Amino acid sequence: MQDCVEVTGIVLKAEPIGEYDKRVVILTKERGKIAAFAKGARRMNSKFMAPTSPFTFATFWLYEGKTSYNICEVSAVNYFEALRQDYEGAYYGMYFMELCDYCTRENNDEKEILKLLYQSLRALTHNSISKRLVKAVFEIKIVVLNGEFPGMPTGVFEDATHYAMSFIVQTPAEKLYTFTVRESVLQELEKIAVKIRKDCMPGRFKTLEILQSL
Repeated sequence: MQDCVEVTGIVLKAEPIGEYDKRVVILTKERGKIAAFAKGARRMNSKFMAPTSPFTFATFWLYEGKTSYNICEVSAVNYFEALRQDYEGAYYGMYFMELCDYCTRENNDEKEILKLLYQSLRALTHNSISKRLVKAVFEIKIVVLNGEFPGMPTGVFEDATHYAMSFIVQTPAEKLYTFTVRESVLQELEKIAVKIRKDCMPGRFKTLEILQSL
């Protein structure tokens, strides 16, 4: 692995290339969002088959070519198996990854968004916090980290909603999912999150459409 560069990140998506290869998009701590090719990753006995699947958090060693990266080796840290086995939770997670894919770029400093994604995927596997709350928090926080947070929208909201918003905006990802709210506050947070996301990330998200149909 002498000529390989080492990065740590989460696989956001993977697609087949040719007969046996994969092209994966990875959100990394060191180089932002990158695309890399995994040769032979779709062969049944390939060591790259599992660790180049979406949700995988791993260390990757990459050969850096003139126009693309090729995966030399992978050491997986967390496959998020519990999330993969939860149909609804998996779609929440895929939606989060689709948002990350939308707003991140190669060679940008995306460490905080990577932390947010990792902690949010972890939160989806815990029954102690509502997936709806995780979604609202994620939508608000990713806009904050992307530098586009417009502030609290106009309207009448409960004091607890204002407090929750302040907590979401100011708290680092590692401590973000340490609170719960009553249903009325959750509904207000969801309303705020939807407006902020639509205003700041107006793209069409296929996984969100599926989530809304569940």
